[in-house]
Amino acid sequence: MPNQFSDEGHSYIGMWVTRDGYIRHELLPNGRYDEARGNKLSAYQGTYTITENHIDYVDDTGFTADGDFRKDVLYHAGMILYREVK
Repeated sequence: MPNQFSDEGHSYIGMWVTRDGYIRHELLPNGRYDEARGNKLSAYQGTYTITENHIDYVDDTGFTADGDFRKDVLYHAGMILYREVK
């Protein structure tokens, strides 16, 4: 699996959410992700790899998607997700 960390030690691991909170992508440190949609927890699950600022997803059914991180925002399949800050 490609390195999850940039040269600065920055990590994309964590929760990413749409502005309305409807879509939630949790990027886990083991290379898996868990996506919630609305009230449906674990709507999609699968693996991901990150190369530089690009992410590739493969869900457990074999469906693939990708996205790009730009200035701490994730652009994925027409959606814009923001890092959840606790």
